[in-house]
Amino acid sequence: MINFYPGPSKIYPQVKNYIIEGLDSGILSMNHRSSEFMELMADTVRLLKEKLRIPKDYQVVFTSSATECWEIIAQSIIRNRSSHVHNGAFGAKWMNYTIKLGNEVQSIQFALNELPEVEVEKGTEVICFTQNETSNGTQVPQHLIREARVQYPELLIALDATSSMAGIELDFELADIWFASVQKCFGLPAGMAVLICSPNAVERAQGINEVQHYNSLTFLLDNARRNQTAYTPNILDIFLLNRVLKARSTIDLVHERTIDRFNEMVRRINQSTALSFLVENEQVRSYTVLTIVPINCSALDVTEIARKDKIVLGSGYGPWKENTFRIANFPAIEDDDWQSLKDFFSKLE
Repeated sequence: MINFYPGPSKIYPQVKNYIIEGLDSGILSMNHRSSEFMELMADTVRLLKEKLRIPKDYQVVFTSSATECWEIIAQSIIRNRSSHVHNGAFGAKWMNYTIKLGNEVQSIQFALNELPEVEVEKGTEVICFTQNETSNGTQVPQHLIREARVQYPELLIALDATSSMAGIELDFELADIWFASVQKCFGLPAGMAVLICSPNAVERAQGINEVQHYNSLTFLLDNARRNQTAYTPNILDIFLLNRVLKARSTIDLVHERTIDRFNEMVRRINQSTALSFLVENEQVRSYTVLTIVPINCSALDVTEIARKDKIVLGSGYGPWKENTFRIANFPAIEDDDWQSLKDFFSKLE
């Protein structure tokens, strides 16, 4: 089966050999306080910064998921109030999770085909953007995040880049906190997320000094400085991330390929009589998750027909569950897979 589901999505085919290498090396059985693990941790963080062009003074920690990152930000970065810029299911979940953990929240909701207007209320400490919304295939353009940075220089900015990090080139200096799960553009098995913090975010966490939880950010950061983790980590995913990053091109080249395939699919859908885009405004259309509306049949029919051709498409999500399907444009998807998808679409005409 060719997997275009937008997470968990296709894993790099080399991962099979990397798993065998990890088993044979013994690293997967090593104590996470051992010198062997600390060397792996240091090298993996180095590769992340090198390949994704993360500033050298930003700190990297590993968590279990993007959902855990929502919790960490709510308990360790926000004292009282945050503003959430969102237009889809995952942005709303992040906001609601922050409310459940006792914080005051301003909801800045914007429509599917519109650009958000970021006007935060008094008392806001952190502006939270869902940079790439997996549920509907939209993105917040980086120039808008830059404008928020200029307009509110005293505030921290946090970005959920779960389905875009490692797939497109991101300017990490635009925000103080970035996070993403590895089962999307990193092309790895689910079970780990990358959390990236600027010096200002580190200073905020240290100032609040919240130490009531096993995943309190101060604990995570203190351990990361020693190339360790606060709790037993997903050593397998860290090892696989290390090997995948060694084999991958730098993010500028990955970005170029992502955009080329995105443009290729845009041309294909625009020429179709059977398919159209849910997101009509090209300014906010995601490069890595494309949400498609079938014209002549139901979305369920399309996904079922695709399975018969051994192609897995992502079902719709949230309010768009019944009338859309989603396509992942992630780096692990090969050119032959992409061609198979285009051939399948021709059958729907």
